[in-house]
Amino acid sequence: MSKAEAKEDGGLTPVKRVWYRSPFLAAVILGLCNFCAPGLWGAMNSLGAGGQQTPWLINAGNALTFCLMILTAFLSSTITDRVGVNFALFLGGVGFAPYCAALYCNNVFGTRWFVLLGAATCGLSAGLFWGIEAAVAISYPERYNMGKFLGIWLSLCTAGSILGGAINLGLNATNDNAGAVNPKVYLIFVSLASAGPFLAFLLPKPHQVQRSDGKAVRLYRNTPLLTELLVTLKLLFTRDYLLLVPLVVQAVFPESYTFTFIASHFTVRARALGSFLAAVTRIIAANLLGRFLDARTVSLKNRARWTFIFLMATRGGWWIWSTILSVHFPTTEPIDWNSPYFGRTFALYIFLNITFQTHYLFLYFLIKNFVRRVDDETRAAGLLRAVESASQAVAYGTSSVRSFALLGSSSLNFGLWGISIIPAWLVVRRIGVDYFGAEDADDNEEEVRGVVEDHRVAELEK
Repeated sequence: MSKAEAKEDGGLTPVKRVWYRSPFLAAVILGLCNFCAPGLWGAMNSLGAGGQQTPWLINAGNALTFCLMILTAFLSSTITDRVGVNFALFLGGVGFAPYCAALYCNNVFGTRWFVLLGAATCGLSAGLFWGIEAAVAISYPERYNMGKFLGIWLSLCTAGSILGGAINLGLNATNDNAGAVNPKVYLIFVSLASAGPFLAFLLPKPHQVQRSDGKAVRLYRNTPLLTELLVTLKLLFTRDYLLLVPLVVQAVFPESYTFTFIASHFTVRARALGSFLAAVTRIIAANLLGRFLDARTVSLKNRARWTFIFLMATRGGWWIWSTILSVHFPTTEPIDWNSPYFGRTFALYIFLNITFQTHYLFLYFLIKNFVRRVDDETRAAGLLRAVESASQAVAYGTSSVRSFALLGSSSLNFGLWGISIIPAWLVVRRIGVDYFGAEDADDNEEEVRGVVEDHRVAELEK
């Protein structure tokens, strides 16, 4: 299938444009696919510890998930090149339902081994899902609509947390104690996660996408397997990609700390409220940032620099707040929303969630603009997800150690933030100066070839 699609990949966009092949609909479908897979995984984790009373087993399971994701995320461009976008997304979504079922069994029957088995199936499929959805998010939209595309996609991803938080809040509104969430929540999640993979077949194939700029989406290369792996490794070890690795690490590493923080310190209904409000604020923040990154009234150089400075400055402030709070936490009792300590502790959880989402969106903006060849966009997306997976595997591994999970994890995240600033700035400062994205590079190359050809014809006519 993918070879046939690849042949059409370079074709012209059809003259008659239809809504169901637009990048906008692709963003919606991609977001719905994520909503029923990683979105539900995130929803359960945003309840704290996968909704369990204590976070240690769930953090160990998540560490296993991300370890396995490193492999499949790295191979995502190779697999997609052979089976196609739709089937790759389908395969990437099938492992989430067993994990949801495992959490249900652990909650109701106390089954522990199933959590680790579910984490393994989730990891093997999720890495592929992450890699291909990132490639679609980078390749499908027009450059001037990329921020809006990312905002729609990430909003639907985060909608799972709104759903989970709303359901759990309704079921536990009177539960002001610590403990596990209502098991009925998991049954809803299992149903959605089971149906989710089939949505992948609604996504327009790359050669079907009709962009307003008339450019075709190129996602397949039909490169030999060994060659593809070697080229992907070569991209990973380029100077600019290595400089961005610390930024990627500090962007995603805090997730385990954030979820452990709310699971350790808050009551069930406060955790449900946190899941709901964090998702709402993440959606608002991501869409606002996406709009700014699309703003053609501001130069690409300034959009990149101003966003980087703002995001790093605010996250640094949150880590100072977090470290001080971890050292001088006001109480050892679970905090409810009527507690006098609720405001200063709960607000930190919300702000950490907002910065996680905005940093995440900014990473895609950087990848889109510093990659020099269109063929490398899929590889760069897969590598981004592989680095994320490796980072989060370590993060959840450290968070599964009770003595390190809070103060130690907060301090480590603070350090990772500081280490990433200078290397990332060396790349960010070149966006809009030396780097304008793969599509512009290809356009410039074609323009140069056209000028050379015109000159050659003129010489022959003489």
